Amino acid sequence: MRTTETSSRQLLVHDVLLISIMGVLAACGLIYEYLLSHYAGRVIGAIETAIYTMIGLMIVSMGLGALAAKLVKDPFTGFAWLEALIAICGVSCILIIATVVSFSAVLPKVIAEIFSLPPDLVPEGGLISLLHELAMLTPYFFGVLIGFLIGMEIPLIARVREHIYGQHLEHNVGTIYGADYIGAGVGAALWVSIMLSLEITEAAVLTAIANLVAGIIFLIYYWINIAGRGLLLGVHGMVLVLALAVYQFGSDWIMRMTDLLYEDPVVYSSSSRYQNLTITERYLGSGRVPVYGFYINGRLQFSSNDEHIYHSMLVYPAMSVADHQSNVLIIGGGDGLALRDVLDFAPKSVTLIDLDRELVEFFSPTLDMEYYRDALVQLNKESLADSRVEIVIGDAFTEVDNLRHQDTIFDAIIVDLPDPSHPDLDRLYSSYFYQRLHGLLSANGVLAVQSTSPYHAKKAFISIGRTISAAGFSHVEQYRQNIPSFGEWGWTVGSKQKISVRQRLQMMESLTPEHSWLTRDLAIAAFEFPKGFFQDEDVRINTLGTNQIYQYHSEAWKSELGLYLD
Repeated sequence: MRTTETSSRQLLVHDVLLISIMGVLAACGLIYEYLLSHYAGRVIGAIETAIYTMIGLMIVSMGLGALAAKLVKDPFTGFAWLEALIAICGVSCILIIATVVSFSAVLPKVIAEIFSLPPDLVPEGGLISLLHELAMLTPYFFGVLIGFLIGMEIPLIARVREHIYGQHLEHNVGTIYGADYIGAGVGAALWVSIMLSLEITEAAVLTAIANLVAGIIFLIYYWINIAGRGLLLGVHGMVLVLALAVYQFGSDWIMRMTDLLYEDPVVYSSSSRYQNLTITERYLGSGRVPVYGFYINGRLQFSSNDEHIYHSMLVYPAMSVADHQSNVLIIGGGDGLALRDVLDFAPKSVTLIDLDRELVEFFSPTLDMEYYRDALVQLNKESLADSRVEIVIGDAFTEVDNLRHQDTIFDAIIVDLPDPSHPDLDRLYSSYFYQRLHGLLSANGVLAVQSTSPYHAKKAFISIGRTISAAGFSHVEQYRQNIPSFGEWGWTVGSKQKISVRQRLQMMESLTPEHSWLTRDLAIAAFEFPKGFFQDEDVRINTLGTNQIYQYHSEAWKSELGLYLD
């Protein structure tokens, strides 16, 4: 009787241990999947495509791994080696991807410098292009590899459990899958709540260490059943040392590799919960002010030497013709630059809605700022600290409803959002969203919207204008201007007034207040387009859920810049 009780207790201990290990490994597996998907989107550029492709490839690879697990004769030894291999891949994959992609990007410049080639003869096609395209596939390579290895875990641990029981277990697979699903749910929660706010190398290392610890516990507890255990213990120790080294130095290495992808040196790089933020600095010589570039997920958002063109074109036409400028709403614009220009009109209050708290805090004045932060805060004239400004951290899609419930009315609304390169952004370019903004405007209010490039993404640009028209505005007009850092860029204004914004500008003698760069005549001229520019009958409006503008934008930039950019 006592022997039976002891045996039952031992089996219970085995079950608790194995099921717990499976839960931890499932959490790690899901985090690896999200981490690689997230980084693939950052490296490759086509965020939505990269994420879904990565997830799909990893799921298929997990299936193949589950099928291949039957080839492993010893489940104890096989499982122990499996966890060491997954941890090695997990801790090193981001470093390897960053290194391969960066070196492939700078290879043409290196070749040109070695052979003293002029700028117009830098090698870009043929083998060089092929190597770069292969380098861009390295995130998928690691996704397939790690997915294959993860797929072997459940079959092997199920065989371990049956070996311990000495019999076929009727509900074995169901029990293991239950632990797997619960662990995956925990992994998803950890990713959202913790991992997204960490540096990507730190997230990878912490996940790999959890993976490694589970493997070491398995190795020690089933020591007698495992062949080559001394070698395995040494390998686990080496992986742990590697993980600690990557945790200490990985971020610096990633930054050095990132530096190679930018024309100017990177002085700051960090990841918020929503995006990667990068600042570059171009030194122009003694006594001259450096030029700072601000990038989100590798895409230039503004350059300090010409951002005044973009922001004056976004803000001044709408604010100049609005009947009043007392109460203004800005959607996006967490860098405070559009806000800076809005404050030139002496409003009584400004509400700014931005999703990313860390972005807003970065561009807000604080004590003991780094020199580049101080330069950027001076660029926005400390606008985010102005007492007239209320900053709302949240999703504009829902925060707009909160403003409507408060019966808040605005004289002007400035929409300074990134391009619609993701479905989450597409909804903020929908007729539904613009209809709600229409309801927040005063009787003679004016709306101004950043509208991507009319040259590079013509259909997306025109669709934005037609979508705003469908939202009920009396007059909708589009205009453009060349920005050296971007090329030709476009904006849209919609008003409730009886006459158009362009006509109102023509009735003015000059812009009031005056701008250091933009004039009334230059603003009026910006409304001119080539003959027949707007006559494309195939361009549709963007209704909620259709992702129409996202599709137009994605197709245009892929066609313009290549498959891997959006």
